[in-house]
Amino acid sequence: MTKTTAGRLAWLAVVMALLAGGGARAQDRAWIQIEAQPTRAEAMDRARAYAAVFPDVAGYALSSGWFGIVLGPYSRQEAAMKLRDLRGEGLIASDSFLTDGRTFRDRYWPAGTAPDAPLPDPDPVAQAAAPEPQAMPLPQMPVPDNETPDEARAAEAALTAPERKEVQAALHWFGFYSAVIDGAFGPATRNAMAAWQEAGAQRATGVLTTAQRVALLSAYRGALAELGLQRVTEPEAGIEIDLPLAMIRFDRYDPPFVRYGEVDGSGVTVLLISKPGDETTLFGLFDLLQRLEIVPPAGQRRIGEDSFEITGRNERIESYSYAELSGGLVKGFTLVWPVADSARMAQVLKVMKAGFRPVGDRALDPTLAPMDAARRDGMLTGLEVRRPALSRSGFFIASNGTVLTTVDVLQSCARVTIDGDLPMSVALSDAQTGLAVLVPQTPLAPPGVAAFQTAPQRIGTEVAVAGYPYEDRLTSATLTFGFLEALEGLDGEADLKRFSLPALAGDAGGPVVDGTGAVIGMMLPRAEDAARQLPPDVSFALAASRIEQRLAAEGIVLRTAPAQGALAPDDLNRRARDMTVRVACWS
Repeated sequence: MTKTTAGRLAWLAVVMALLAGGGARAQDRAWIQIEAQPTRAEAMDRARAYAAVFPDVAGYALSSGWFGIVLGPYSRQEAAMKLRDLRGEGLIASDSFLTDGRTFRDRYWPAGTAPDAPLPDPDPVAQAAAPEPQAMPLPQMPVPDNETPDEARAAEAALTAPERKEVQAALHWFGFYSAVIDGAFGPATRNAMAAWQEAGAQRATGVLTTAQRVALLSAYRGALAELGLQRVTEPEAGIEIDLPLAMIRFDRYDPPFVRYGEVDGSGVTVLLISKPGDETTLFGLFDLLQRLEIVPPAGQRRIGEDSFEITGRNERIESYSYAELSGGLVKGFTLVWPVADSARMAQVLKVMKAGFRPVGDRALDPTLAPMDAARRDGMLTGLEVRRPALSRSGFFIASNGTVLTTVDVLQSCARVTIDGDLPMSVALSDAQTGLAVLVPQTPLAPPGVAAFQTAPQRIGTEVAVAGYPYEDRLTSATLTFGFLEALEGLDGEADLKRFSLPALAGDAGGPVVDGTGAVIGMMLPRAEDAARQLPPDVSFALAASRIEQRLAAEGIVLRTAPAQGALAPDDLNRRARDMTVRVACWS
């Protein structure tokens, strides 16, 4: 049985197990992904090392083409607790994360074993749209020739270093070789040659005859020619990479991107990323890419101190993005392709990842393309930005990342996030009080947590609401100042506080703080009343005492503000902004 056939049968076995009902149970399972490696050999070495420390190490090929190393499976609650503990003890990398296993493919560790349980249900949209996995076509094997083993070895010995590397690259392309392409024909190369021979019903000697080598290289070169894969050096960006030039062509410089558009309806696009900067720049690009339509929200995200990876998939497209920071420069690339072409593009991505190399000491010059203020701020010209259906404000009320916000933001949401891309689950939605409580799907470490003041305040006290008045147009919270006008609503509602404060729609759900930084209420949406039009500076908040009472019924205990004097303006700003988040509803 060939490797590709075995892989297909394993994949079908997983699907059949899911259809038999295992997927429903697997939805409660989670793994902790602690590492990913670009090759199976590297991943097995690392998995072996982790297995000496952890008893539940597993390894799966990932849909991105990399090989993941995970711990588990556990229940989702157990996984979250274990992730927090292992991170805190420094036993795993700080960028380790929880995964539901949707991107898992064949299991490679422990070596020689099959998955011990059905994998979780894949994304239903992706499952419906995904084509049946297609094995890469193998080259037509030649008829047996008369070359003896000694003659084959002699012909092989005459190969130049580039020719030997090309043989390894061809074996890698067809899925038989996963080690370093170095031109040295060691055990890994010999095993790959034998596997290739066996796949073509030839005697598996581990030494290719001249005719076999010609057949292998002819098929490999034909595949490259079909895709137009060529080594491209982009001097303006300082990047070398192999690109499928039969499917894309250079479009324009659009700093920090070099854009390649599709050719003849291929549906393939490429962005080369090149920008001077530091870790903050890297993190900013990580956030920026996830706002683009070409980077679907479903998929894995990994970011460390000096690099990141993003995979995305929806019913139409898949994408992969990578960037690294070195020497004050951020370099990387994004590849986007149609889901229907996944098998072939997985090979392209493998080549692009292996061949990507930053060169020189320069990044893309921002003056290569004229930019107005909007372009300079967003760096998104010509790229469609994915925007939420609705954004409001919220704030942290617990050290695990629990957020309090308004039910106004939960209208017809397919998913809810905070600060752009952190997924949240709805733990409470109370239309009567207008309160909603969100809990993170992965435990967070918020920079600030609200402390509440439930005692009555003095009329005329200066207050501020921290929020995102312009919804998703600003990247940090804004403080809007005003005064406490009354300790009840216009109709005598004891649970409300009335302010002279020009709050906007996006401020709803934000914390209202006094001069000490204590939260005295949560800003409510402006009431829509055709019979009564209030002045724009009349705002209402749900009183802290009512919030405390309602959440206590859910077993949520809030922090109480300590007795202290007024804060300096800078300290008040910092405290309010640290606790405040932007809550987004995605349709």
